Amino acid sequence: MYKIVLVRHGISEWNHKDLFCGWYNAKLTKEGERDAIQAGKILKKEKYFFDYAFASPLSRALKTLDLILEQMDLDWIPTEKPWQLSERHYGDLTGCNKAQILKRFGEEQFMAWRRGYNTRPPKISEQNKYKKIINHDPRFVGAKIPETECLADVVKRVLPYWQKMIVPKIKQGKQIIISGHGNAMRALIGYLDKVSQAEIVRLNLPYGIPLVYELDKKLRPIRHYYLGDRKKIQAAIKLVENQGRQK
Repeated sequence: MYKIVLVRHGISEWNHKDLFCGWYNAKLTKEGERDAIQAGKILKKEKYFFDYAFASPLSRALKTLDLILEQMDLDWIPTEKPWQLSERHYGDLTGCNKAQILKRFGEEQFMAWRRGYNTRPPKISEQNKYKKIINHDPRFVGAKIPETECLADVVKRVLPYWQKMIVPKIKQGKQIIISGHGNAMRALIGYLDKVSQAEIVRLNLPYGIPLVYELDKKLRPIRHYYLGDRKKIQAAIKLVENQGRQK
């Protein structure tokens, strides 16, 4: 049996402001840092060990990973930081407040843009001040930076990287942790669990809580579960579900 751990990054500054973030490099909040530290403590208490780590190159995912590994005394292990594990690009919604988009366009359009499997938000415009920031971010050198993405687009970049770079490490017996984003995780979970397109867009992944997957020899899921306090996990899932609707 193989075992891998997935962690969505802790709450970022833009999560706290309820903004569409995507490829913009928002930093963790103090709360996000505390959640990452707690995740590391839980993993250490449960006697987890990692040989190798993968993370999105965006700081909120990297900082989450760093804080987890620091708590586990594993900050020395090799880490890959591929652009393929970046969050979904939200196009011209980047920097927009989710509640305002919901109010302006309505529930159906809001959810199609926020979670739609095949629906892309409008392409990021030249007038969007974050376009230049993203396109000139050195962490994306060598990447074909999109102008907008749907979840299907994320799947097309995450799964080839999984097959080519992560699967061989798992089959070598390496114990793996992956720190990333909601949509990159949905792409991977949808593949592993064979979740339908309609179901995967409704999956709410909490911030900063380790998700363990136990896999058989063919890397088929045996079971999966979150680590930590059950009430806290449910509250964290509800927080994600209600984005754009907080009063």
